[in-house]
Parts: sequence; C-alpha cells; structure tokens
Amino acid sequence: MTAQDSKLGDTDDKIFVGKGDEQAWLTLALANRHGLVTGATGTGKTVTLQVMAEGFARAGVPVFAADIKGDLSGISEVGEAKDFILKRASEMGLNFQPDQFSTVFWDVFGEQGHPVRATVTEMGPLLLARMLDLNDVQEGVLNVAFRVADDNGLTLIDMKDLRALLDAIVPDSAKKGADAAEDPLAAIRKAAQGFGNVTKATVGTIQRQLLVLENQGGTKFFGEPALNLKDFMKTDRDGRGMVNILVADKLLQNPRLYATFLLWMLSELFEELPEAGDLPKPKLVFFFDEAHLLFNDAPKALMDKIEQVVRLIRSKGVGVYFVTQNPVDVPDRVLGQLGNRVQHALRAFTPRDQKAVAAAAQTFRPNPKLDTAKVIMELGKGEALVSFLEGNGTPAMVERVMIRPPSARIGPITPDERKAIMAASPVKGKYDTAVDEESAYEMIQKRIAGTAATADGPVGGNGGGLLGQIGSIVGTIFGTNVKRGRLSTGQVIARDVTRSVTNQVIGGMAANIGKSVGGQLGGSIGRTLVRGALGGLLRR
Repeated sequence: MTAQDSKLGDTDDKIFVGKGDEQAWLTLALANRHGLVTGATGTGKTVTLQVMAEGFARAGVPVFAADIKGDLSGISEVGEAKDFILKRASEMGLNFQPDQFSTVFWDVFGEQGHPVRATVTEMGPLLLARMLDLNDVQEGVLNVAFRVADDNGLTLIDMKDLRALLDAIVPDSAKKGADAAEDPLAAIRKAAQGFGNVTKATVGTIQRQLLVLENQGGTKFFGEPALNLKDFMKTDRDGRGMVNILVADKLLQNPRLYATFLLWMLSELFEELPEAGDLPKPKLVFFFDEAHLLFNDAPKALMDKIEQVVRLIRSKGVGVYFVTQNPVDVPDRVLGQLGNRVQHALRAFTPRDQKAVAAAAQTFRPNPKLDTAKVIMELGKGEALVSFLEGNGTPAMVERVMIRPPSARIGPITPDERKAIMAASPVKGKYDTAVDEESAYEMIQKRIAGTAATADGPVGGNGGGLLGQIGSIVGTIFGTNVKRGRLSTGQVIARDVTRSVTNQVIGGMAANIGKSVGGQLGGSIGRTLVRGALGGLLRR
C-alpha cells in the first residue's frame, strides 16, 4: 500500500470515489467500460460527477461534461475548506487539499462559452432527421437531398445551404412555353427525382421544421469554424486532463437539439479515433447529464446505431458515463454496456416508483450484507450504492459508501470568473468568430444567375478546362486528390487551398479562382463520400 493509499488519495491507476465498510475505487484501466450515475433530484449526482471528473483530470485524462444547472463550473476554481467538507474528509481518513482544474467552457449559443458548431454535412441525415422530428417519408427525402448534394459537390455548411438545396430539388411544376428559359437547376431536380418521388408538400414540411429549429437557436449550431473534437482531448502544462464543460442550461430548453448534439459528438469520436485496444487509462471520458433525453422517442434504427457506437467506442479508448435519475431511463441494450455504477437515493411514493426502485436494485451484483432495494430508499444526501468493475472486468458486489468531497469549489462560478477563464482559454479566438465560406447556397445562386458551370450532370470529373487542370495540379501538390484524414465534399479542399495559398499569396482574384477549383473537385470527391454509423461523414 502506498502513502497515497493510506491517505485515501488517488493513485496512478485508481480513483478514490468514496468509503463505507469498504473503499470504492474506480480502476482507470477499466474506466472505458462506461458507467452510470443515477439518483433522484438533490441526492448528490452532480457532486459525484465532479469527484469522478477531478479524478480523471488528475490522472491526465481529458473530460467532457454537460452542465445542466451550472453547478459543475465550480471545478475551475479552488475549493473551500468548509466545516462539512473537512468533517466528511476526516471521517474518511482523507487529507483535504483544496484544488482547481484547467477548464474550457463551451456553449452552442456562444453566450457562456466558446461557440460549438458543426456543418450540416457532418451532422448527416439520420441525426438531422431526428433533430427535426421527421417521419419516415420526410427522412427519405432528406436522404435524397444529401445524396444529391454529395453527387453535385454542394457543400452543406449552414441552414441556408440546406434550405437552398431543398428548394432546388422541388419539382418545377411551371408550364414551359416555347420561349421559356431553361431551368438552371434542372439537372439537380432530375437527379433528385431519380432517387424517388420528391414532392413539394414533403419538402415544405421539412422547411417548416427547419424554421422551428431556427426559432429555437439551431441556426447558431450549424456553421463554421466547425468544432475539432481533438480540442477536447488536451492536457494542461502540468499534464492534467482539461475539463471541457458544455453549458447546457439554455440548450436543455430544446431537448431534441441537446440529445442530437451529444449523439453527434459521440459518433464523431467513434469515426475519427483509431482503434486503441486496452489502455492503462482512457483517452477521453464523457459525462452525459439528463441521459434519458438521448433515448426518448428514438426510432429503432437510431437505437441500433447508438447501441453499436456505445459498444464499440470502448476500443477507441473513450469512456461514456450517463447521468440520469433511474437506470430504467436507459434502454437495456445500452445499460448492459455500463459496467461502473453509482446509485444515489430514489424515492418510492407510488407503485410505479416502487417498481423503479426494484428494477434499479436488480442492476447491481447482490451483496449478502445489503438489502439493495431497501437501502436505495434509505440513502442520505451524498451517500450512494457503488459497484465498479474489478480487475477481471466483472462488477464488484454493491457497497454502500459516502462519496468523498470534491477538491474544487462546489457550486457555480461568477460571471466575472467565467470571463477570466475564457480570456485565458487555449482555444480563445479559434471558434469565437463565425466564418461564411462559399457553399451550397452560393453555388446554387450562381447557377440561377447563370454564372456557374453548365450543370447537365454532376459537377466535376476530370475535365473542367483550365479550372480542371488547375484543380488536378493543386490536388497533386497538396494531396487533395487522394483520401485525406478528414473527408468532406470539395468545399473542404476549397477552404484549405484558398486559406493556405491563394488568400495569402495570389490575392483576391486568385481566391475566387480557388473557390471555383474547389467546386470542380467537389464532384469527384463528393461521389466517393461514405457516411458513418450515425449518418455523419466517415473519417479515414
């Protein structure tokens, strides 16, 4: 036993979580087997989440956590040696040492943290359909729209791109006279009809759902610069894991946007990270608060994908911890993947509540010394039933413990403290200003205005005259005509080329040429797109 063990502090391979008749240790090598923190409101789930996040950060593991009430923000400030904290620490034989942790705040709305954005293309049709609450027919039309965009090099960055694309695939019902001008979007409309019957009424319904999402603030989520998830996976100068906190109080007012956003992040990590096998500690740990929102009303196809991602992301070195009120909030297929369990008190005032308590008790490995169902209703604030995975990967017998006190502040920080933290953030300035590059909306407008290339088929190929030759040369130099680490449509290439070369060297006129090059290359690359587990772009 080390000196740290005798003081009940974290060790190199374990996190001390609490103490009762037995000590509760979370083994870092098994932390990527996922976990679950449950309990009624006010029973101490947030403090438990903070204790675990602090332990991971000390071990050099970056953390991402959704902060619903703002209480978790205190992890960024030095803890206070209050009487009740000192008392609990003393009872556990723990030397309380105030601490604070390097923290980055994120906010989809950009109000209390750095903006979080994704492109429509990266979100993919499956998750976007759920976000918009579309039925099967409407989701089918949305899939058609994405396929047409891929085949025609139309990059979907923000909401106006998607609206323009939906307008472009609507059948043109206007009667054509002999002198009528040719429809500049005829090729796009024909391509869409080739995949199935796309009706004006169905597209109109999707457009109305987009308006609802826009009114709820969804417009701010879609755009650029898009989030690079590697920014979540950093350590500070002391080698501690960065704590990334998603400010979610306002986001939770739109539960569907919140849930879809979290699923998107999970799927992006799944696609981007390489296989890692069994590691001494995770690369990253996610805490998803109000986890039941991820599964509410999810169609079977999406549930199958969620189960697949949760099951397989363990091998990428990522641990996922769901935080909710009751284990029954999580589908059995996902619940079976969650090996590390912390159960705070549940109340059983109704027959339905009593069934929920019984179901929660059955999720633990029984302990002959405990009546698990009875104890769940007797737990005081800060107490929990705990069962973590043991060395052979099997759940330990459930134990009743008191959760250790956090080292950082308990409770929210002030606006001035948040402002100071953001001013010193390692990603300051990277995401704070939105960028509106040329994408589907501008490309379609050019076609309508007659300034785009003739569109009697998918844009691109190996031709394209001078622009096609320039595109081929640029592709050879920069490696853009082969598979890249981050595949998207041709507009990604346009951004890279215009930002790194033309904008800095040749000037404004060349920048416009660079954008056209990107459009020409977009067709050939767009046709090779593969979508991943949850509908986003597959990374290779």
